[in-house]
Amino acid sequence: MHTYKQQWFGNIRADILAGIVVGLALIPEALAFAFIVGVDPRVALYASFTIAVITSFVGGRPGLISAATGAMALVLVNLMADHGLQYVLAATVLTGIIQLILGALGVANLMRFIPNSVMLGFVNALGIMIFMTQLPYLQGQGAMTYVFAIATLVLVYAVPRFFTAIPAPLIAIVVMTGIALMSGVSLQSIGDLGKMPSTLPTFFFPDISLNLETLKIIFPYSLALSIVGLLESLLTSQVLDDMTDTPSDKNTEARGQGIANAITGFFGGMAGCALIGQSVINIKSGGRGRLSTFTAGVFLMFLIIVLGDIVVKIPMPVLAGVMIMVAATTFNWGSFKFLKQAPKTESLVMLITVVIILYTHNLAIGVVVGVILSSLFFVSKISRVTVTNDAGVYKVKGPLFFASTTKFIQSFQDVKGKEIVIDFEDSQLWDESSVGAISKVKEKLEGDGVSVTIQGLSSSSKQLYEKLL
Repeated sequence: MHTYKQQWFGNIRADILAGIVVGLALIPEALAFAFIVGVDPRVALYASFTIAVITSFVGGRPGLISAATGAMALVLVNLMADHGLQYVLAATVLTGIIQLILGALGVANLMRFIPNSVMLGFVNALGIMIFMTQLPYLQGQGAMTYVFAIATLVLVYAVPRFFTAIPAPLIAIVVMTGIALMSGVSLQSIGDLGKMPSTLPTFFFPDISLNLETLKIIFPYSLALSIVGLLESLLTSQVLDDMTDTPSDKNTEARGQGIANAITGFFGGMAGCALIGQSVINIKSGGRGRLSTFTAGVFLMFLIIVLGDIVVKIPMPVLAGVMIMVAATTFNWGSFKFLKQAPKTESLVMLITVVIILYTHNLAIGVVVGVILSSLFFVSKISRVTVTNDAGVYKVKGPLFFASTTKFIQSFQDVKGKEIVIDFEDSQLWDESSVGAISKVKEKLEGDGVSVTIQGLSSSSKQLYEKLL
């Protein structure tokens, strides 16, 4: 209880100010994601509000920002196009239920199987993607757009050298918006992206038939959303753990994401998950506790309902400048050193992870491919078994399992003599394939009139051998 109270009220001023910054940054992102899916802007804005507020209470990583995201939006595109909004809302509810179940089953424990090279690829791809998503707000918008974006970046990096009481991104947004309004310069603004809602979200049930046919339609999408959402959320949570040097409960985070999505669907919001960019903004602005996430969600709705007329005037190049700073801080610049020093296979895994994420715009696909590649390289590396013949004693060195059995069997193709010993003192049997390989060698040699003695098995190897023989 003391820890939970500390997470809420241990950093009040910084959390509130950081939440304000994030609330501003959530608006253009939510509007862009609504455009991707093809839904009314309210669907994404309501999702960002409800998910942020709910995860502030039930999430496992204080300071993590969850809302409508591009990764989830991409999964929903076809469902929206083929079946409409009500099915999107139903899929969101089912997504939450699936995530809640996976969280209860301890899905976050699988995080330990994601290697560092894949994590680096994930983080670097995110940094590049955040930068790339800002380019449409800059390119072809005129020279003053670049001037305001660069000036915003200068303020964001310069202000902390002299003043730290208020987050630099918030100061930059206020100052540069004021300059834009007073100068009358023509810039693309938030209002150009979509119409703001004027009311709070209300509870209602998706207007669809509750039958097996509906489940067949939404389940594949919900399963994909669950995996993508949890993967992005848990990896983002790990990034924040590393940035703040504090631990978090990943299974609680998984359950929290599920609760948030299940509720969001009943309030007219699309499925969402953790936002790496806004989460980094929050941490860089001083946000550390649950209050920062709660403030971000509440301030988002305050902005669009109460201050909507002012918010729509915020220039997009100003927000783009803030997000470019986030992209630069998200990217792990030490990766260039990693590429030089790390084994070639690990460097290759990192690069492939980055390329696949950027090509597919899907974080889950990139990470899954990266993990599979790492596993294959690892299996290849440890499957090097050697068999040496010392006066009829064949000494096996290295682990014997499915990937090394072929080399093991080939080592006994040309056996001379009537009696041999196969010594496993420097080896270990790991699976049924290893026992099968030994049996195959033994049967073949004995069929050729060679007596075979097995020795040197460790207790676990012997137990496996006797069980499966």
